[in-house]
Parts: sequence; structure tokens; C-alpha cells
Amino acid sequence: MSSRISALDAVVFGVDVQSGDVRGDAPSYAVVAFDGEQFDRDVVSHRKLRRLIDREEPAIVATDNVYELAADKDALVRLLGSLPDETKLVQVTGDQQPEPLSRVASRHGVPYGKKPMKEAEAAARLAAANVGCEVSAFTDTTEVKVARGRSTGKGGWSEDRYTRRIHGSVKRRAREVESALDDAGLDYEMDETEKYGGYANAVFTVEARPSALPVSANRSGDTRVEIERVRRDGIEFRPLAKRRDHVLVGIDPGTTTAVAIVGLDGQVLDVLSTRTADTADIIEWIIERGRPVVVAADVEPVPSTVEKMRRSFSAAGWVPERDLPVDEKQHRTREEGYDNDHERDALAAALHAFDDYADTVERIGEKVPPRIETGAVIARVVAGEESVEAVLDDLADDDGSDESEETHEPRELTAEEKRIKHLESRVERLDAHVEDLEATIEEKDETIAEYERELSDAKRKERREARERREVNRLERENEQLERKLDAQHEETEQVEAKLSRLKELWRLDHSNFADVAEKRQGLVPVKPVAKFTTSALRAADERWELAPGDVVYLRDASGAGRSTAETLAEREPRLVLKAGGLSEVAREILFEHEIPTAPAEDVTIEELDDLAVARENEVETAIEGWRERAEQRRKSQTGEMVDKLISEHRADSEVRSTSGSSSGRRGGSTASDETA
Repeated sequence: MSSRISALDAVVFGVDVQSGDVRGDAPSYAVVAFDGEQFDRDVVSHRKLRRLIDREEPAIVATDNVYELAADKDALVRLLGSLPDETKLVQVTGDQQPEPLSRVASRHGVPYGKKPMKEAEAAARLAAANVGCEVSAFTDTTEVKVARGRSTGKGGWSEDRYTRRIHGSVKRRAREVESALDDAGLDYEMDETEKYGGYANAVFTVEARPSALPVSANRSGDTRVEIERVRRDGIEFRPLAKRRDHVLVGIDPGTTTAVAIVGLDGQVLDVLSTRTADTADIIEWIIERGRPVVVAADVEPVPSTVEKMRRSFSAAGWVPERDLPVDEKQHRTREEGYDNDHERDALAAALHAFDDYADTVERIGEKVPPRIETGAVIARVVAGEESVEAVLDDLADDDGSDESEETHEPRELTAEEKRIKHLESRVERLDAHVEDLEATIEEKDETIAEYERELSDAKRKERREARERREVNRLERENEQLERKLDAQHEETEQVEAKLSRLKELWRLDHSNFADVAEKRQGLVPVKPVAKFTTSALRAADERWELAPGDVVYLRDASGAGRSTAETLAEREPRLVLKAGGLSEVAREILFEHEIPTAPAEDVTIEELDDLAVARENEVETAIEGWRERAEQRRKSQTGEMVDKLISEHRADSEVRSTSGSSSGRRGGSTASDETA
């Protein structure tokens, strides 16, 4: 489309299928952009049409059938969800049962042609004139969801802190959204799910469209914000132009003014009572709900306020012969809803006026042909005191009949012509009535079918729930049986553990080699075994044995330890480390620096029973003395190596200085000789 059209406001796109089908591979569309004065035309693919709508954001996308743009209802819902917030999808031919586009265009005086570009132009013109129905699958309510941006997952030692941080971030972001909605003055409801450290999520149901929200969808670190409009139960077709029917109005003036609106069929449409609105506000309220034919009061004479409003509407007035009694008002309004006596009085006035005009309305309705609005005729007959025939002739002239523009003297119809005209009018009314009845029957058939589907769904749901209840009961019984078995197993385990503990005590008392385990004075010391020389194994041993300074630690596998593991063991300050296998050079150096004695496990006799281990005190002391001797020799060796290194470095420095001095002397001597020569 040209840049000229894209810069205009309130642009309407008319769309019609040029070739192909949306259910096929590559449909193309005739697109007409209409700004109220000029047109811009193009033929585009389905994908380009979607991009064009996203870029131009027209006020209306109009078509004669929305299923030319979407293959089915699900695709239509997705299309509606993808449109810009301010763009409406309009079907100009009506609701779920559309009329032919040619008929609608003819009725509204819009040029029409059978070519796709002409049909697209007609759709654009009709939508610009508020003809057609807006297609909607979403309400004006929006859900804003603040949730975790990443999974809590497994965090090792820091899992709790990690989870608490994420939930805290969600709570802070939810508070920011809540504050923004409050500042914007939007109505909303908040539903949060509290978790450890904050919120797992928070859902705001806001009474506004997404374009009016002060927040946007995003994902940042620990949180994400999702915005989604609330779906309707189905797809709704809403007329673009709101119809204002002719009505009867009852008014009860005073400190509290009450107004009642009643349709020409006697149905109560709306009731209002107010202490603050002035006459202009009340008149505006009435205009929004219909065009008054009769303005009625419940007292005689008519109050000046009621008379002023009647004249402003050019409507007929109605007052009772005498003030309406309270019991008569209550009886006439017994089936209607009202909040106070003022509304009751206004309702009674409007309903009594309807009772008086009911025969007149029915008589006029019988004479009006289907193509003419009955309310307009009733208004002119009742308020303007014209005859029905005169009004019908006037309306027929206004609609533009096939009569000649030349003036002719009226001709008296014969009795047969009058009868034919009367019968034709009657046939038209009966045909219209038959159409209404057929439409009612079809609507009721659809309602019955819908109820049958709902009943079938309810039966299936009930059967499914019954199966689920049976399955739940069965699983609960199995669970109870398993719990009883588990309780019995726990009791048996406790008995066996108690028996095993007693047997261990008896075994210790019965064996001389371990008879002195409990008494250190007999020369035994406890040994705390560690499965491997790793950080996790040290932690497990610490939790089990509580490693403390002065302990004898037995490394069942001393290989593979690094610096951090050796430092972890050194921090416990053990008395002696017995090792099976060789230590790494790094671990050996760390333990030596911290003066932690080490010795091969085979140098000390370790006796084990289950998880108990002991060693002889004299062997432990011998192992410690042996380490001290080795450590002293190592220190001496390191000291000697250091002295040798220092001497070597000193000699090297002396030789360098001597060499440089000799060279300088030689250079000085040659210079003196040269001078002498």
C-alpha cells in the first residue's frame, strides 16, 4: 500500500478472496484501503495481508465472510488474537447467518460489482458507514501473569537459597505491577500463590484492554510477565451501529427523580433513580436508550418538569384522569423490579400509558408493511396525530418508489383494487410473521441441540467422574493396606535393630580383644574411618563421627586428594592420619605445612567391628614419633638444599663481578698504552 494511505487516521481495509482458498496453499486477497474519501487497491498473499494489517493498524478490517480469512473457528480465534488492539474485524453482511453482499450493498446505496476488488471496495464502504457486525472472541478484560522466569531445579547445597531468591524476585515484580495498575487507576483483582520466600506466581485480572495497561510482556532474569486477553465462551457478532427503538417513558420528578423506559411491546427496558443528575443529564440518559413516543406521569395535572421533557422529545403526553393510587401502582408493577417508591411510580406511569396505547399500537402494526419500521409510524400517528395511511404514503415517497416524478391527480381505487391491496398487505405481514416463526423455530432447534450436547457432555463427565471416584477409592484402599504393611515393617525393623544392638553389646563383652574398647586407660584409642580422601567423604564422616582436634583419622583410600580437600582435613587438626594408598604430592605438602602427622595404615594395627574401629595407643605414638623423625630429616634436607642454593648463587654472582672487573682493567690498560705511544 502507498505511504499516503498509511499516514491517514481511521483507515478501513476491505478484503475479499481474489484466488485460491484459505484452506488451500496460497490464497490471494483483493485489499482496498478507504479513508473516507480516496481508495488504494492491491492484491496480496495471506501472509502479506497479515503483515500489512500489523504495520498499518487499520481501524476496521471488513469482509463479507470472516471464514475467507480463517479456515475454522480455532483459526478465527487465533486471527482475532493476533490483530492490533485497536483493529476490529467486521463482517458487513450480518452475524452467523450473513446476507448476500449484493443485497446489503443495494439496501445501503453502496456501489457493488461481482469482481473481488469491487466486493472489497463495497465491504470497505459499508464498514465505514457502520454497517455490519464486529466479530469478537475476547472480552475487554486482560490477565497479567507474573511468574518464575526459570525453574528452581536442583541447586545442591544452595537449593533453598536459590528457590527463595526466585520467589522473592517474583513477589517484588508483582508488587511493581500492582503499583503501576494503581497509579493508572485501573480496576483489577489479584490472585497470588505464596511459596517459600515469596510468590510462585501472581495473576492480575484487569478490567482493560492490553493497550491500556501500564505494563508489557517481558522476560528478565528470575521473572517473566505474560499478558493475555480473556476469551469469551464463543465467537460473538456485535452490530457496529446501536439501534435506538421507539419507547414509552414514565417520569416521577422531585428531589429524587425516577425514570422508567418501556418498549412498544410492554417490556420494561431500564429504570433510573437519581438525586444528583439535572434535567439535561436525564434527557441524555433517555436518548441513549430509545426515542420516546409517549412521556407519562402518575399524577394530574402533569408536572412542569415532565411537560418540559415531553416537549424536548416532541412526544405525546399521558396523565391519568386522577392521581394513581398506591395500591394500583403496586399491583401494576408487581412483576417488575425496582429499588424504591420513586422508581415504582415512574414504572406505573409508563405501564399505564402502554395499557392505554396498546390497542392503537396493535392496530398500527397490522397496517404497516414489513419493509417499513413500525416504531416510526407509531411515533408519527401517536405524537403527530397523523393518519396511518398518510404516514405510509409519505414514507413510501421518501423511500423512492417507481412512480413518475410528474404530479398526477390522485385516482380513486376501485373496490377490487382496494381488496387486492389489502390482501397483498396481509400476505406480506403473514409472510413476515412466517419468517419470524421459522427463525424462532430454528433458534429453538439450535437451543435444543445445544442443550442436548450439554446434556451429553454432562453425562460423559459424570461417567468419567464416577470412574475416577471408583479408581480413587480403589487406590485409597490399596494405600491403606500398604501403609499398614509399612507400619508392621517399621515395627519389625525396630525390634530387629534393638535385638542387634543387644547382640553387639553381648559380643563386645564376650571377646577379650575388644573388652577394653570402652576404657581408654587400657591402651586403646578410637579410630574414625573415612571412605575416601574427598570433600564429600570428609563431610559424611564429620556428620557421622563429628571430627574434632586430636582424633585419629583412617583414610581407607588416600589417593586423588587435591589442595582444598587436604586443607579441609587440616582444619580439623587430627592427631594422626593413617592412610591406605599413596597421598598426592599436593596433599602431602599441605599436611606437612600444617604439621599433621601421617603414617601408612599398615604401621598401626586397626581392629574393626561394624562401624567401630580402635588402635593401640603405643602403636599410634610410635607412628607419630616416626613421622616427627621423618619431618625433622625433611626439614634438615630442605635447609641444606637452601644453603647449597644460596652458596651457588653467591659464587655465581662473584664470578660475574670478577669477570666484569677484569674486562674493565684490560680496556683501561690499552688506552694508557696508546696514549704513551
